[in-house]
Amino acid sequence: MPARLPEWLTPPEDGYTAEDLDRISDLPAHTELIDGSLVFASSRPAFHMVVIDELKSALRSQAPEDFVVMREMTVTLARRQRPEPDLSVITRATFQGLDHGDLLVAGVVLVVEVVSRESEIRDRERKPRLYAAAGIPDYWLVENEAGEPVVHAHELGPDGTYRPAAVHRGRLKTSRPFPLDIDLAGLTRV
Repeated sequence: MPARLPEWLTPPEDGYTAEDLDRISDLPAHTELIDGSLVFASSRPAFHMVVIDELKSALRSQAPEDFVVMREMTVTLARRQRPEPDLSVITRATFQGLDHGDLLVAGVVLVVEVVSRESEIRDRERKPRLYAAAGIPDYWLVENEAGEPVVHAHELGPDGTYRPAAVHRGRLKTSRPFPLDIDLAGLTRV
């Protein structure tokens, strides 16, 4: 007798909603909701995982007390949009108000995506549009260039879309969302 497939493999006619992610008990870890469709994470390369860990530590060590750095936590952007950025920086007030499994977009000031082969189209194209439409002020896209992390920083423009702000190679020095000075080359020397 063949194994029974989970019911959630067949989506509802109008797609899934952000609330559905909390109701479906047997979803794989790190499941995202993009445009009403469930998106499952594949295994990530070592570069991706190391950069997330090290960048999270660097951000946490330099963040003022009124900010918190979160790793791989979904953000409800709209009814059918609940992506999971690799890193998010949120206000402490938002953190203290958390009582569920995802972040509310109002307190998110920065989202970071580290590109891997499996996620490159979402990270470079779809997610930035969703984050911008939700009003998140800053978006960083981290690329692997010859084994070194390169951060493409984007700021939300008055037209509600992201505009390139800077490309950081070797060192990330910025005042957004708070003053930062991070040795990018050192992130992958573990």
